[in-house]
Amino acid sequence: MTLPRSTLVSVEDTPYYHVVTRCVRRTFLCGVDRESGQSFEHRRQWIEDRIRLLSSLFAVDICAYAVMSNHVHIVLKLCPDEAAQWCDHELMARWACLYKGPALFQKAQSSQTLQAHELSRLSDLLENYRDRLSSLSWFMKCLNEPIARMANQEDNCTGHFWEARFKSQALLTEEALLSCMAYVDLNPVRAGMAETPETSDHTSIKERLKPSCSLAQAMSEQGETQGLRHSPTALKPLAKFEGNDIDHHLNGILFGLHDYLDLVDTTGRILRDDKRGAIPLHLPPILERLGINQKAWLAQCTQFEKLYHQRFAKRPRRVDRQSA
Repeated sequence: MTLPRSTLVSVEDTPYYHVVTRCVRRTFLCGVDRESGQSFEHRRQWIEDRIRLLSSLFAVDICAYAVMSNHVHIVLKLCPDEAAQWCDHELMARWACLYKGPALFQKAQSSQTLQAHELSRLSDLLENYRDRLSSLSWFMKCLNEPIARMANQEDNCTGHFWEARFKSQALLTEEALLSCMAYVDLNPVRAGMAETPETSDHTSIKERLKPSCSLAQAMSEQGETQGLRHSPTALKPLAKFEGNDIDHHLNGILFGLHDYLDLVDTTGRILRDDKRGAIPLHLPPILERLGINQKAWLAQCTQFEKLYHQRFAKRPRRVDRQSA
């Protein structure tokens, strides 16, 4: 039975979520159609640009993403505390990038004088927008709807582009977050779309290793191509790795970037055909710090969605979790 999104998302329990959205009928509407041979590869850039741009408008940090041929993976962090710190002017500027808003909102945007009753209504309206700009559902709505319209216009057709509603998993532990991010970053390698993580296009790990200048260019093009009324003033970077020993309030990811890249690279090598079944003598020490068995780690990075098939990813099923 389909559950309301409000029962699946609770920032009090965890701000981290794994989101998957698939093209209708799981056809290759973002890659190369196997039957016709027609290429839709450019749409993957649409989606990647949109993810990064929306994260700059929303109180959402992107931890990992991979835009595949017929589906998209995103690991994100909801940051309602960030939205709570926005002044009304900044809040209106962010929302105006996405929507025109009602007459009262437009009046406030143009700095016209408002009556007392209008100020009260505006305050309620802005609080509603503040909630939306820290909402997972609204983030995905603003991602999926424009992409569907652009694809349908290009195909000269109507109807669904995305299959039903998006799927979300709450990542309740550091282990779930780490293995999910590695699973997402290694998706193109496992699918045979790339030989190494750093050469896998439209992924967060490639963006971390080789930042793309096309994103800056995309900011100025979004008004025309993806329906943004204005471009954000600055592009938010991907969620920051803050290291393993944190003695202050954590804003980013509780791992070291070097450790994470080393871990993904090692795991990716194990997944190659000529390395199947081989486990290196030494995996990065972050696994030891988290108390994760090497075999368990490999299983989680190759079968994350299967093992964590429930909506709340805390502990995988049918996996040996004895310490290394």
